[in-house]
Amino acid sequence: MGSFSIWHWFIVLLIVVMVFGTKKLKNIGSDLGGAVKGFKDGMKDGNATAEDKPAGQVPAPAAEKTTIDVEAKTKS
Repeated sequence: MGSFSIWHWFIVLLIVVMVFGTKKLKNIGSDLGGAVKGFKDGMKDGNATAEDKPAGQVPAPAAEKTTIDVEAKTKS
């Protein structure tokens, strides 16, 4: 058992393109790239806000949060 040769990977790539099509693969690639970029930006923002705040200070809430009370009913 060894690793796959280049021809095995070429056949797998050909089958994937035939199943999904190039347009769908392009959309998946751009969505994945956008998600990675958003994650990196979020990590940068998280580090910047943690460094800007002095220790022991509680951050102010951005907006007042509302609570929704829900009552569960049992079936009879």
